[in-house]
Amino acid sequence: MNLLKKAVVLGGQTASGKSSLALELCRGFDGEIISADSMQVYKSMDIGTAKPGKDDLSRVRHHLIDILDITEKFSSADFVSLGTKALEDITSRGKIPFVTGGTGLYSEMLFNSFSLSENAANEQIKKSLWERVKTEGNQSLYEQLREIDPETALKVHPNNTKRLIRYLEISLATGKTPSEINQANNSGERRYDPLYICLYSEDRELIYTRINKRIDEMFDKGLLEEVYALWQKGLENTPTASAAIGYKELFPYFKGEITLENAKEKIKQNSRNYAKRQQTYFRHINGVKFIDIKDIDYPRKVTDLIKDFFEK
Repeated sequence: MNLLKKAVVLGGQTASGKSSLALELCRGFDGEIISADSMQVYKSMDIGTAKPGKDDLSRVRHHLIDILDITEKFSSADFVSLGTKALEDITSRGKIPFVTGGTGLYSEMLFNSFSLSENAANEQIKKSLWERVKTEGNQSLYEQLREIDPETALKVHPNNTKRLIRYLEISLATGKTPSEINQANNSGERRYDPLYICLYSEDRELIYTRINKRIDEMFDKGLLEEVYALWQKGLENTPTASAAIGYKELFPYFKGEITLENAKEKIKQNSRNYAKRQQTYFRHINGVKFIDIKDIDYPRKVTDLIKDFFEK
């Protein structure tokens, strides 16, 4: 008999419609949402993060949204800690956890207990790795990670400097690779049985068109004003929030270095690139179910997958 607690991870590409579908699924399955989004944790970052509106938040309870000020740091380890507490809270009340968001690493870490332990932090190693980036570039670090830990290298993009440095820092500080730490953490008793579902489309033009339209709508809703207000409060110099797509691209515009059209196109380009990385990441999660949103009947297919999952 499977005594593990059930949970659903609804991930996928930017603009694939996962948030709206998650809302409907929660209403049908008596669930609550844990946001697996590294930027929706910040207050006042609403439009650019596509944060659920007041009506949606009132319809379905959400966790890990609007919990930090932009000046505060938020790490993967923080997400695992807070996400685990949210899981326990939701299941203790007989509800179903729906982990929803585009940060695939967060969703995977939450259930396989892979924690980038803060105890492995080593400022001297980190500093030397940043120096290497300046002199040798990201590819040098990526090749080193691929040599010592091929499994982890598959889960990180060569341009993700912070993640590359973090993985190498862990390995150099502890003498163990992130994969080895992951395996050790997973050797203990599992408490949850997650169903991973990824919304995507093989039709890139479909996703790209949806992304472009979504960003245009964000500007119509006041994205420029939202980012400018946060920029005046020091967003550009914050430890984590400053990296948000849809925000960082506007900093040069506020300083008169580029045009607004250039900034807007950069947001679209970065969002499209991020969507490609999201799909790639989910492909490396065992057992993930891919649902193509080009299929007009995809919400029913997702619902059927979840029904079958709970009947096992």
